Amino acid sequence: MILLVVIASVLIAGVTIYQYREQSRDYHENRLERKEDQIVQSINYTLKATTYPVDTENLQHIFRTEIYKIADVQNVKFNIYDLEGNLIKSSKRTFELDSISNCLDAEVLNQLRDTPDKRYVEEKSTAGDNYQASYIYILDLKFKPIGIMNLSYYEDNSFNNMELREFLMRLGGVYVLMLLAAIILAYFITKYITRSLQTISDKLTETDLTKRNEKIYIEDSTEEISSLIDSYNDMIDELEQSAAKLARSEREQAWREMAKQVAHEIKNPLTPMRLSVQSFVRKFNPDDPKAEDKVKEFSKTLVQQIDTMSNIASAFSNFADMPAQQKETLNVVKVVKLALDIFHEPYIHFIADEEEIVAKLDRTQLIRVVTNLVKNAIQAMVDVENPRILVTVASAGDEVKISVADNGIGIADEFTEKIFEPKFTTKSSGMGLGLGMVRNIVENYGGSISFISQEGKGTVFTVKFPRA
Repeated sequence: MILLVVIASVLIAGVTIYQYREQSRDYHENRLERKEDQIVQSINYTLKATTYPVDTENLQHIFRTEIYKIADVQNVKFNIYDLEGNLIKSSKRTFELDSISNCLDAEVLNQLRDTPDKRYVEEKSTAGDNYQASYIYILDLKFKPIGIMNLSYYEDNSFNNMELREFLMRLGGVYVLMLLAAIILAYFITKYITRSLQTISDKLTETDLTKRNEKIYIEDSTEEISSLIDSYNDMIDELEQSAAKLARSEREQAWREMAKQVAHEIKNPLTPMRLSVQSFVRKFNPDDPKAEDKVKEFSKTLVQQIDTMSNIASAFSNFADMPAQQKETLNVVKVVKLALDIFHEPYIHFIADEEEIVAKLDRTQLIRVVTNLVKNAIQAMVDVENPRILVTVASAGDEVKISVADNGIGIADEFTEKIFEPKFTTKSSGMGLGLGMVRNIVENYGGSISFISQEGKGTVFTVKFPRA
């Protein structure tokens, strides 16, 4: 719409300029012809009234004074030449004769002779002004050419140019208003047309595979937009069905993997228990004086294996049973220090930059995070001469940072990408569920967990939570 208005304004301005020029040219041509007719009529009247013979030689006598009268009456200047192009008489005064050609060009004579109406108009310019020089034969009473009349007509376009400028200014003002109206109208029409598309675009941006997506409902939409909306809504239905199938499949797969892991971990203590029972049945002698000691040793072995199975069940229960988030305002420094009180190792040290750093967390789960990280650090102190574990709590901008650093055996490079995976462990005992559980807790509270480790020198785990 804006482009059409601009093109229309340019075209109309061009047509207007062209029309004004054409009108001006037609006006000057018609005016020149009228002046010619009036002078010719005056010349013919003079020729009829003269007593001199009407021929070329007497033209200077016939128009000796009459030429000035005709020029004054018609308010124009004109010249009379003979048939050879020599100047005979001019209506101009003596001081103006220097600007008059005393002899016409051969081209003018040839053009005048060859034209059907025996009239020739030459366009000239001088001092920046345009003028027309008209040449026409003077005829005697028998219509025989006896001379040439030359009329110079100066074009005065100042009035037309002023009118053209005023018209273009008015036209420009009108088109500026039209352009503004077109811009405003185009803006609202565009907003109306693209309203449905913007809604669809926003919904597409908000589409998330991990949550339920809303369908699009737009009233009074066009057929094309309705078709697009229907396709989107169908896609949302298919997406929800696929997501449900995928979630169900993932849950089933997870439980199958968990069942395999549970079965595997339970079989480990069952085997030595079975062997111990078989060995006890086969070798036990009630009459043996050490029978009581053997029964105690056998019972101790069974109790140890039963405790192992209990620990396995507790670990899987803790991993699977993540309690709902209970956000409460906590002093993280105090809670972390409380979590460390259950450990009696002398090489565990605690440092806090501030006495109080507040965050909204679940006290039980925060303690579980700290204790799991410290337990892993303690288990990494095998064969370390001077063990040291440093737990720090500090503020880091809008976050609270908890770090657990040890100088233990470290983590090998090939294990760094799997360290948070459930069931992965580098220890000879345990199920590898601690760090997976810790990451789940941290991420549920909008936090992050990371670590840096160097094999043989130690590991630093860093947990960050948003501050209150």
